Amino acid sequence: MSDPHFSLCVYCGSRPGSQPEFTEAARAVGEWIGRHGGQLVYGGGCNGLMGTVAQATLDAGGRVVGVIPKALVDKEWANHACTELHVVETMHERKRLMAEHADAFLALPGGIGTFEEFFEVWTWRQLGYHDKPVGLLNVAGYYDGLMQFLHSTVEQQFMGTWQMDLIRMDTDLQRLLPGLVQDAGLAPAAQLEAI
Repeated sequence: MSDPHFSLCVYCGSRPGSQPEFTEAARAVGEWIGRHGGQLVYGGGCNGLMGTVAQATLDAGGRVVGVIPKALVDKEWANHACTELHVVETMHERKRLMAEHADAFLALPGGIGTFEEFFEVWTWRQLGYHDKPVGLLNVAGYYDGLMQFLHSTVEQQFMGTWQMDLIRMDTDLQRLLPGLVQDAGLAPAAQLEAI
């Protein structure tokens, strides 16, 4: 495969979750990345939503870069089918390498690891450490409660609306993913379907 048109870092669960819509969304995200000549950057596991998005990207012709700490190689079942699999020493190194390889970030449903990674890249963006788009795909209402809480932090004046404006949240991946690629400056709207 030639150089990817864009590189999307996806944070998601190493479990499939309780709703079939979660797996369907992970598969659809991977298919979209591959179909548009993109590259997936993710946590390097083959279980749960992580494995689903990676396999769907590969099946659709995309590149997959996995980054996994040694301590999690057995626990998360490192995915040796990745185009590139980086085994690193620490979680800090994992997150740094994932961020360096990404043009934009997307969180799918997941647990505490997904939350931590999403909040970190959002925080980095507000501090000016990067200016890469950050997206949240709200599948089957999974993030409704989180969004309600985040809006309450604005009401309680612990955050400003400008911080909320740094993330793009949607329930429709067909809107969200092109928007992230466009926000990264990699493809104008008129050209996105051509890549």
